[in-house]
Amino acid sequence: MEFQFHGANCISISTPKARVVIDDNLASLGLKSVTKSDDVVLSTVYSEPDTGVRLFIAEPGEYEVSGISVFGVAARAHMDELGKETAIMYKLQYGDFRVAITGHIHPDIKEEYIEDMGAVDVLIVPVGGNGYTLDGIGALSIVKKFDPKIVIPVHYADKAINYPVPQQELSEALKGLAMTPKDSVSRLKLKPADLSEGLSLIVLER
Repeated sequence: MEFQFHGANCISISTPKARVVIDDNLASLGLKSVTKSDDVVLSTVYSEPDTGVRLFIAEPGEYEVSGISVFGVAARAHMDELGKETAIMYKLQYGDFRVAITGHIHPDIKEEYIEDMGAVDVLIVPVGGNGYTLDGIGALSIVKKFDPKIVIPVHYADKAINYPVPQQELSEALKGLAMTPKDSVSRLKLKPADLSEGLSLIVLER
């Protein structure tokens, strides 16, 4: 399983049979879209379907495509009022790998939703804060609830990205997370043996 970061909340996860692209709204942020027609596309917010891809998912439920199991759970978004749930968290499972994508959830996530998601090995979580999404402290609370082996931070300041709300620098967010990156790489290729160690944070370079 290979991970590549494209900026903002957008990450692609590749297996030998398929590529999953998460939250490719890059064109609206000043970058180029990375989505191709054969991709499986996930959106962590409800949105209009993209009929030009292999499969488009933007709502809770269970899905199966090319050996990848996808489980989506509705959750309170970071900017939602109490009682609203306009965000979607996803859990992807391929072989021995279990990956959670939180999207812009509220830090006070219901414990039952964590239980619904089950155990995860890799947690992809935004850290840019400023009232728009989780900051480092909020992300840390989510990390503690999921208890993954690997944390990948996303959605932080980038001079090339025109965020609707300015985002914190990654260095500032990491202070709140109270974690030091184990590595910084352009692509992360995971093997089952990589999950045998304790908690680590990996920075993916755009």
